[in-house]
Amino acid sequence: MPELHRVLPALLMSLLPAFCMAEAKVETISTSPACKTATQAINEEGYVDIGGIQQWVTIKGRHCSNPVILILHGGPGNTMSPYASSIYGAWEKDYTVVQWDQRGAGKTFGKNKPDEDTPLTVAQMADDGVALADFLTRHLGKKKIILTGSSWGSILGVQMSVSRPELFHAYVGTSQVVSYKANQASSYTRVLSLAQAANDQETITKVSALGPPPWSNPRNFGILRKAIRKYETQRTDPAPKAWWVSDPAYSTPEALADYEGGEDYSFLKFVGYKGDGMFSKVEFAEHATRFAIPVFFVQGAEDLLTMPEITRQYVDSITAPHKEYILVPRAGHDPNLPFIEAQLKLLNERVRPLSK
Repeated sequence: MPELHRVLPALLMSLLPAFCMAEAKVETISTSPACKTATQAINEEGYVDIGGIQQWVTIKGRHCSNPVILILHGGPGNTMSPYASSIYGAWEKDYTVVQWDQRGAGKTFGKNKPDEDTPLTVAQMADDGVALADFLTRHLGKKKIILTGSSWGSILGVQMSVSRPELFHAYVGTSQVVSYKANQASSYTRVLSLAQAANDQETITKVSALGPPPWSNPRNFGILRKAIRKYETQRTDPAPKAWWVSDPAYSTPEALADYEGGEDYSFLKFVGYKGDGMFSKVEFAEHATRFAIPVFFVQGAEDLLTMPEITRQYVDSITAPHKEYILVPRAGHDPNLPFIEAQLKLLNERVRPLSK
């Protein structure tokens, strides 16, 4: 879901085509098979033609024989490509990790520069994700891949898993978004309750002034999000500061402008000018409870944006070959060390065996 803070970027990541692993700058990722041998490392980044536009993708792993994980970032608009090496670098030993700057975000936003009237829909972006997953199976020589989505990315993840299950070994949802109505209402009530218990008059005044959701003013979501972050910070372990130091390639004035432009564009499409944005269409309990693949949900116990009880109710309603719900103490909505460690433990112990 939208991150309204700005993180200043810092680490160097080189562009190494998978064929010879020699250092070279590339603009597009080849459509040809990338892996010549099972033991070959892969390190590619560039644009892929997806949904009629060029979209930015990075592919990194130490062995082509490893399972492939496609990570769907949150926001919308909060790409993880600038921070992937810091947060997910350790995963590359046992997985080929794929980051994707979604339509309207990061380098994909910069490449295509949509104007504010260019539409953005969940269906369109889920179709993009399916097209990318299909490309990855062919490019990396895999029958299926592992899909994981966080927050906004979990909206796309559910849609993709339901529509094209044959592409995926399993789906892992983190900070899963379930319902426009239920997620917002529960967050509003909980934050107001915490503020009242703390006699936090400033937050009480600001949040009470919004009134209960749904809202027609797009600024209201941002006001609530700020209060959520305040109280999550008090109840969770902080993420390592080094995680949010970006690769220098994403720290140029142009790259920073593209990141921020994508955030602004995507946020408005998410909430809508009158509360009628992409988020308002999300009600998974009504139309996305039957999965043909195993599904796993990792939830921060202190998440105030996608509340644990809402996710738990949704998981209980799901029919799937296998389903699990993992609650992580001292974790909130955004990633921190306990959250990332819990995800990797789940992948290694429960999900990886499904890829064999």
